[in-house]
Amino acid sequence: MHQPMGFRDSVHPDYVCLLRKSLYGLKQAPRAWYKRFSDFMSIIGFTNSKSDNSLFIYQNGSDMAYLLLYVDDIILTASTDDLRKSLMASLSSEFAMKDLGHLNDFLGISVTRHKGGLFLSQRKYAAEIIDRAGMSSCKSTQTPVDTKPKISAKIGTPYEDPTTYRSLAGALQYLTFTRPDISYAVQQICLHMHDPRDEHMNALKRIIRYIQGTISFGLHLFPSSIDDLVSYTDADWGGCPDTRRSTSGYCVYLGDNLISWSSKRQPTLSRSSAEAEYRGVANVVSESCWIRNLLLELHCPVRKATLVYCDNVSAIYLSDNPVQHQRTKHIEMDIHFVREKVARGEVRVRHVPSRYQIADIFTKGLPLILFEDFRNSLSVRDPPVSTAGV
Repeated sequence: MHQPMGFRDSVHPDYVCLLRKSLYGLKQAPRAWYKRFSDFMSIIGFTNSKSDNSLFIYQNGSDMAYLLLYVDDIILTASTDDLRKSLMASLSSEFAMKDLGHLNDFLGISVTRHKGGLFLSQRKYAAEIIDRAGMSSCKSTQTPVDTKPKISAKIGTPYEDPTTYRSLAGALQYLTFTRPDISYAVQQICLHMHDPRDEHMNALKRIIRYIQGTISFGLHLFPSSIDDLVSYTDADWGGCPDTRRSTSGYCVYLGDNLISWSSKRQPTLSRSSAEAEYRGVANVVSESCWIRNLLLELHCPVRKATLVYCDNVSAIYLSDNPVQHQRTKHIEMDIHFVREKVARGEVRVRHVPSRYQIADIFTKGLPLILFEDFRNSLSVRDPPVSTAGV
């Protein structure tokens, strides 16, 4: 580190400047800002969530408020309008803030209120991705991925512009925040960002063509009971042609609303379909536990056991049967984790026929009719009629 030009001390050339406040852009600036904000929040009565450090919770008798922070963007909701105004006044006294009114846009996600609930959309962002790819006039396709086996990492010739491929793949990842229907397709193309090939770029372009035809689609949230936490999990055993690792996916519903989903290649090789499915069960049980803890902090505890639906009978038996089998000793940690939750009454693993296994959309390419059926189950649809032009 050197003294800045114009402020060099010839007497003490080894001295450096001591900052009295954090400067924007420094490595320590985000931590310093978060500490200052969280310290003030504790002064005005908020507590920091243990499940999510960006969430602050306020409770005083029947008064309740939640504040979500992302850098300098804030969502604040309160049980009464008077409480909201009081908290806004307290925050404004300490920080330079602007009240933007009802939530209608947050981090590029458009939020539209209608008589049936909320509609979350990233239409503008999707249009920017299509334009960046130079595919504004492309023909649309009805599914984001075909039903063929997964693409190998070594097939075809290297793509001429890997930087563009990585940029578009990263942009599509953010689009999955409101478009769970493309999660599997995006996960597949992201596996090849280190060495993209022409076939991988063709798969990426197919996703963009699908988005072109469904650009108005978004995620619907409805008024619903929060008494039930239901999840679906599935795995495509040995689907990767290069490593033979499995792809696992899950989705979690709180009442009627989809609140969490994932499509991910498993980090280790599974020696049987039951093992691959059981690892998927362990993943969704872990996610469900985090959601239950978060809801408990929000003073909305889930009293009933979490239902986990799986289409593999052997994996279901493993979750209940305490007998140790020689063939499953290497996944003992996952087995004990799930069994413990089952024994406590926090989780119940149940069978679902493959035809109704919604999580299939996160693990493999599906025929059109099945894909549209599962997409509708995820509440990914056109906007309500009243917001069609928004």
